[in-house]
Amino acid sequence: MKIYISADIEGVTGIVNAEETNSSFNEVYKPFAIQMSREVAAACEGANIAGAKEIWIKDGHGNGRNIFQNELPLNTKLIRNWSGHPFHMMEQLDDSFDAILMIGYHSPAGSNTNSLAHTINGRKYHKIILNGEIMSEFILNAYTASYVGVPVVFLSGDAGICDIVKNYNSNISALSVNTGIGNSVLSIHPQLALASISESVEAALLSNLDDCLIELPDYFKLEIEFKSHKEAYNASFYPGATQTAPHTICYENKDYFEILRFLHFV
Repeated sequence: MKIYISADIEGVTGIVNAEETNSSFNEVYKPFAIQMSREVAAACEGANIAGAKEIWIKDGHGNGRNIFQNELPLNTKLIRNWSGHPFHMMEQLDDSFDAILMIGYHSPAGSNTNSLAHTINGRKYHKIILNGEIMSEFILNAYTASYVGVPVVFLSGDAGICDIVKNYNSNISALSVNTGIGNSVLSIHPQLALASISESVEAALLSNLDDCLIELPDYFKLEIEFKSHKEAYNASFYPGATQTAPHTICYENKDYFEILRFLHFV
């Protein structure tokens, strides 16, 4: 098996504050970057037990330089920083992979189940709506996976995003390591998170992977509510975009890659 891992940090065990996710605040950030690395390594461990031969990992948080590569097994390749491809947190994904694992994922902008809830850029967007539903980074990237025909079989993160996963496809294994309550978080022990991720990934990869593939809609309507009306006005000049309110623009297309291209440039 060839496995792809997309990793973020806001859904890692214990995360609750923005400084803990920001490398500029090294003293509080580093322990969580280490935990992010170890949770990814635990996913690799479970994948290897299930028979993985090759594992590619995308460091999908911030500057893309958070994971300590020495924490990872030898049969891994790590994608650091950003190439500029619209696949973003799934860059270099193609149909040569058998399955996708998501580690450290979090609730979307417009939800109340993670103190750091956001979608793509928490400073820029109030929320993003896709086909009438709040869009999470999970569904953004799961649709990218479906676009190339690879199933997402496992996700770890906060309880809110795990509920969203199950609403889209109950066959996907979703492990909650955090529960957000207002501006606080209730977290399981870091070592328990590692053991649970490894065991859950192994079981997920030994199941029927095809059952986890999410079907792409026939048509996409994307609405972005910006925090700044100036940002919305600027984005309204993207070809095909319309401004529907002072802070909101809309873009529609039947090709999901065009949705990704729109998000990339807007």
